Amino acid sequence: MVSVIHLCNMEIAGYLAALLIGLSLGLTGGGGSILTVPVLVYLFGIEPVLATTYSLFIVGATSLVGGVRAYMFRQVDFKAVSLFGIPSIFSIFIARHFVLPELPDVVFSIGTHAVAKGTFLMLVFALLMFVSAFFMMRPQKDPEISDNEDTIHRPLLLLIPGLVVGFVTGLLGAGGGFMIIPALVLLLKIPMRKAIGTSLHIIAINSLFGFLFSMKQTEFNWNLLLISTALAIAGVLAGVFFSKKINNRLLKILFGWFVLLMSVAILIKELVFPS
Repeated sequence: MVSVIHLCNMEIAGYLAALLIGLSLGLTGGGGSILTVPVLVYLFGIEPVLATTYSLFIVGATSLVGGVRAYMFRQVDFKAVSLFGIPSIFSIFIARHFVLPELPDVVFSIGTHAVAKGTFLMLVFALLMFVSAFFMMRPQKDPEISDNEDTIHRPLLLLIPGLVVGFVTGLLGAGGGFMIIPALVLLLKIPMRKAIGTSLHIIAINSLFGFLFSMKQTEFNWNLLLISTALAIAGVLAGVFFSKKINNRLLKILFGWFVLLMSVAILIKELVFPS
């Protein structure tokens, strides 16, 4: 009886977390999706590899809603979306079809402690969260905009970042906005607001393609998946509504510290108290 109540409480906490993930995405323009996999693993009890697939659907659908809003305000550079998205989709396919399935059940060992595939993915995810927190907390300024359209949209500028982001998205189910936005701002000189809107479209395309590449691998708990996605979308819409009334920069710093603490907690959980 106690275990049933505990499971119900964890599930409720998971759904509330999905709402908060969407809320953070709507308030800050990115970052919330980095918590999707940890929520699925630790609150819903989903196996880490499957959690990356679930995350792709939730992150993709939620980012798509945010991207549509950005399009309505003319804050999307579709040429950059295509230049970033094409190499990303290629590396997502490689990661989902060739790399992830080929990871051994025991990736490596530290002394007598064997690191299983699920543990390895969560450790990599914790490191990714650490990097994401750094980018969320650092100052962000709009770059000087170049007038040379050919320079702005040289495809080779986004080839390597696109491949890297796609691989991370495919392997870990993370949107990668913390990598996409700096690439758009620094390499293509896109203004910050437009970079955020463009990033949401790239994340949506990458995540949904990643999910499609994974659909034949297993059966899904569609009730959990659709409810979590609906709550995350509701959070995005609420976040967008309140974003004009709250200091977004302060929110991003606070959320960055939260993500940093979560990454440390995951490292401790997986290395010190493995299940």
